[in-house]
Amino acid sequence: MDLDRTVRALRAAGCVFAEDEARLLIEATSTASSVDLDALDALVARRVSGVPLEHLLGWAEFAGIRVLVDEGVFVPRHRTEFLAAHAAELARETGLMPGHEHPVVVDLCCGSGAIAVAVRESRGPSAPAAEIYAADIDPRAVASARRNLPHPAIVVCGDLFDPLPRTLLKRVDVLVCNTPYVPTDAIGSMPPEARLFEAALALDGGDDGLDVQRRVAAECRAWLAPGGHVLVEASSEQAPRSVELFECAGLRSRVEYSDDYETSIVVSTNPR
Repeated sequence: MDLDRTVRALRAAGCVFAEDEARLLIEATSTASSVDLDALDALVARRVSGVPLEHLLGWAEFAGIRVLVDEGVFVPRHRTEFLAAHAAELARETGLMPGHEHPVVVDLCCGSGAIAVAVRESRGPSAPAAEIYAADIDPRAVASARRNLPHPAIVVCGDLFDPLPRTLLKRVDVLVCNTPYVPTDAIGSMPPEARLFEAALALDGGDDGLDVQRRVAAECRAWLAPGGHVLVEASSEQAPRSVELFECAGLRSRVEYSDDYETSIVVSTNPR
């Protein structure tokens, strides 16, 4: 049976969720009448070699949504759904304010655009659309994000704020930045799926993991609307230092922890 054979191969390679992965790989190589065994064997061989399942499938599940992810692009993590949920809630709150029915949301270091997609989908069909922008320095990530965020969302390629339209200055209501925050020396201890198959730019946060966050903190206030928010993900050890970075930039900051997602985020607000 194709399922049993595939499960055995994946389990032997150390895949923890071998049964689930096997079903997805079989689904990806199936037609209405049969499974393409040659295609299945090729995908299993690549998975056994360490290629992330999401790159083989061409999508990742994030916040209940299938987000397209091209090979080499950072795979959105389950824990980052906590960051996306907070960004979506702040966008909803902003949208209830007079004159802010179409909140301006920017997904910086967007990767595949998963967070922006989750924010957009969370608004529902009856809510006024958010004005959504996304940016990343990696052209491969931008290509994925443009597939996930078609017009009227605007997806641009460049370093942090550089490619954003200047018309956004002082207008951004929710700035969500899943910056790379792994310390350089810790990259080598990451799972091979990440360090070998995802762009280093999406992982490496410098000596203490906060290099990119420092740049965001230094520049974000010029872009935030009065009362606007910036959200970043950080480890529990880094979070207090992240708070300091944004408070030194003149924002009010707090840490939100989640036991369910095993993560922490820093939410900072521009004074009105």
